[in-house]
Amino acid sequence: MASVNRVIVLGNLGRDPEVRYTSDERAIANLSLATSSRYKDKSSGELKEQTEWHKIVLYNRLAEVAESI
Repeated sequence: MASVNRVIVLGNLGRDPEVRYTSDERAIANLSLATSSRYKDKSSGELKEQTEWHKIVLYNRLAEVAESI
């Protein structure tokens, strides 16, 4: 059985998306997105920030939209 998963990730682009086309003209975009979270260190009480990088691949129409960013 097929299913659809949807995820919304808000963050900052590391650089412009890299878009390429396959031999049958399908668009593929690769991009890096940074998300950050802040937390208070329990031992020191210091406010810390942690950044995570996400590698994202987009296909077809979404890749074409990313190309115009």
